[in-house]
Amino acid sequence: MSRKHPIISITGSSGAGTTSVKKTFEQIFFRERVNAVYIEGDAFHRYDRAEMRTQMATEAERGNKHFSHFSPETNLFEELERAFRDYGETGTAVTRHYVHDAEESALHGTPPGTFTDWERLPENSDLLFYEGLHGAVVTDKVNVARYADLKIGVVPVINLEWIQKLHRDRSARGYSTEAVTDTILRRMPDYIHYICPQFTETDINFQRVPTVDTSNPFIARWIPTPDESMVVIRFKNPRGIDFPYLLSMLPHSWMSRANSIVCPGAKLDLAMQLILTPLIMQLIERKRSLK
Repeated sequence: MSRKHPIISITGSSGAGTTSVKKTFEQIFFRERVNAVYIEGDAFHRYDRAEMRTQMATEAERGNKHFSHFSPETNLFEELERAFRDYGETGTAVTRHYVHDAEESALHGTPPGTFTDWERLPENSDLLFYEGLHGAVVTDKVNVARYADLKIGVVPVINLEWIQKLHRDRSARGYSTEAVTDTILRRMPDYIHYICPQFTETDINFQRVPTVDTSNPFIARWIPTPDESMVVIRFKNPRGIDFPYLLSMLPHSWMSRANSIVCPGAKLDLAMQLILTPLIMQLIERKRSLK
């Protein structure tokens, strides 16, 4: 952790809603005039799209049916840890971009499914913002979590996560239900061993819970809407959190435990604004006090 060069990491699996959370942070940064630099989690995948397909086929031939983007074997955990450590020490680090589609390809001049060259982040930033799969990962070789000053977990309950992935992959990528189901099954061991444990490391978790029947996510015709959901907000250390204020500002919310608030799903953005803005400004004020 660094007082001079703070780091915020957002961790959640694919389809969990981390991109929406990133937009909320960007709104806070813009409003509060915070100059943030960004690291994308998929920039630290070990293989590009074609290489990953080749590796998956090779592993399948070896009998490994659980080769996924969640594991140490398919990610550059050491390089990610080094980027966090370097930023905390110097205010800059080396990263790259993974090019997802034609629009990003036109922007970066690199074919879809490949990486840009490694480059150094701009200097003189206020903080580093990470969004991806492994912002709080801890293994026997690396400890990324220890370098982040504020760690946020974004995770829907598992059936809702599956529904979101099924709908996204079928509509945006043209996959069949069977193909997406195979992907879910293939990723499950790594999800259990490398994704779930991170939510013990995070400082605050936002977990969306549907209030409609999702008992069979593989036949769900639509994704539960925010109005059909509640959000459970868990604070790892509730000391200093003004719960009465949050309850008064979030209509129809309540405390389910001494460190947890439940609020309507449609109030997720407001809840994040109320909770995260003071925490971000504390990091910035602590940084500026050193100058």
